[in-house]
Amino acid sequence: MTPLKIGACLKTDEIATLRDWLFEAERDIEIQDFMSHAAVTHDREERIEAARAALDGHTGRRGIHGPFEGLDLDNKDPELRPLITARLLAALEAADRIGARQMVLHSPYDAWYQNNVFSFPGYPEKKLARVHEVLGPVVRAAEEAGITLVIENIQDVRPETRREMVESFGSQSIALSIDTGHAQLARRMSGAPPVADFVADAGARLAHVHLQDVDGHADRHWAPGEGEIEWTAVFRALSECEGAPHLVLELRDKRHILPAFAYLQARGLVT
Repeated sequence: MTPLKIGACLKTDEIATLRDWLFEAERDIEIQDFMSHAAVTHDREERIEAARAALDGHTGRRGIHGPFEGLDLDNKDPELRPLITARLLAALEAADRIGARQMVLHSPYDAWYQNNVFSFPGYPEKKLARVHEVLGPVVRAAEEAGITLVIENIQDVRPETRREMVESFGSQSIALSIDTGHAQLARRMSGAPPVADFVADAGARLAHVHLQDVDGHADRHWAPGEGEIEWTAVFRALSECEGAPHLVLELRDKRHILPAFAYLQARGLVT
């Protein structure tokens, strides 16, 4: 198994503390300054300039985490759906201006959906239609900008459900993201497959991975090795992927990034 290069998720003002590790090896960086309402409205210009300054000299791959709070991709209110689209388009423009070629968005699927998919006539089709209404213009804008939207599992139970949603757009500008901790939580809470199986199902559609560990109870964002995820199996599955997904540590305590890297490196999993 060939060790894989990993990077990290950071706020702009956190980059300097890991600059040498990130910049010298051209590691993936995910900027997490554009997730809030303020970040894509009145604070956007300031955040764009700060990100561009902090990334000066970085030659690795870049992405951003897009906004998500209150921005459900299948919002049932027809008056709110255009506003959600506008928020996502504003974030996409910010991504483009800082040189990011990916934007992470949250999946609209959860255990409720999976358990009730056959309970209501037309439920899957109606949900998917709302997702297309919200996300269709964003996918088209991403195509024009050369950016890929990556859809992250949040409470997803079946990985193929989210994959089929992504495939329904028929575009190379929308792909899959896997959060390892979220997948493990779904395994414990809802009987989802193991994390490595999420990776295997994504296949060539996998473009991005959040690496974090959990205890099976809550979304801890611990360093790998502190929880219960089977990391050798996960990295074996990642090494078999046809593509080259962005691999980024998404840890709550950024002081744990380098120790997490050392833990995975000592096991021959990363470089």
